[in-house]
Amino acid sequence: MQRRYVTADVFTAKAFGGNPLAVVLDAEGLSTSQMQSIAAEFNYSETTFVMSSPRAAAHAAQVRIFTPRTEIAFAGHPTVGTAVVLARELEARGVSPLSDLVLEEGAGLVPVRLMRENGAVIGAEFQAPRALERGTRVALADAAACLSLPTADLCPDPPPQVLSVGLPFLVVSLASREALRNARPSLAVHERVLPPAGTDAVFAYAAGDSAEDLHARMFSPLDSIAEDPATGSAAAATLAFLAAQRPERELTWRIEQGVDMGRPSLILGRTCKRDGAVTAVHVGGHAVAIMHGSLDID
Repeated sequence: MQRRYVTADVFTAKAFGGNPLAVVLDAEGLSTSQMQSIAAEFNYSETTFVMSSPRAAAHAAQVRIFTPRTEIAFAGHPTVGTAVVLARELEARGVSPLSDLVLEEGAGLVPVRLMRENGAVIGAEFQAPRALERGTRVALADAAACLSLPTADLCPDPPPQVLSVGLPFLVVSLASREALRNARPSLAVHERVLPPAGTDAVFAYAAGDSAEDLHARMFSPLDSIAEDPATGSAAAATLAFLAAQRPERELTWRIEQGVDMGRPSLILGRTCKRDGAVTAVHVGGHAVAIMHGSLDID
């Protein structure tokens, strides 16, 4: 049976930038092992599978997300890219133009607002499905070793800590853009440090020209991802954490990622607070369709 797919570059307005994603449409009936094999075949950081029948009729779709090695409950660029591909697919079938939709993911319901230009869907913004969860703090020396950097290149405040709004990352603040540029993942150190901390990935960031502008890189060799060009779930967790330290009720953010690996990406964020607590984190960006095709799967 043929299964249609679309690939898209996410968190970019130009082809061959951002983070590649494969979206498998008509995925109903595929087994978990088949989905995992297809994700390994594409070998992108994530591949999504769109179920034809969501659990609730009001929702757009049930979506399962796989890395080349495992299924995950939530991820940012798959959410943005799948929403864009799905909205275009639905509208091509005659559905009235959408302004928003809800995706059913493993971490919960993910509300998505569509971005349009001249009537066409060009991007999407999601709300993180969970509140910020603060996990294990990691020693500065261990976090530095994960990135093959001297300890002096890391900021002690805030200290390295596992953060999550649906998918956990060790989030590390670096002292300079140069330190971020010099970072390299150490597989041996990742194997020693990350699983006991409850994660398999490191999201490192450095301040940009303003407090709301960040530069970032994400490394996850334990999941066969040497470096990820754009990581919306890690960005959302990081922004939720940073917003909690600030007095402003609303903030807008820009995160550049993927620059040092030749896949420049731009992640846009919004955070909202009430009574001193972060109530919502929104992350979005553009997406560009690249390939359309079909899989011959028995």
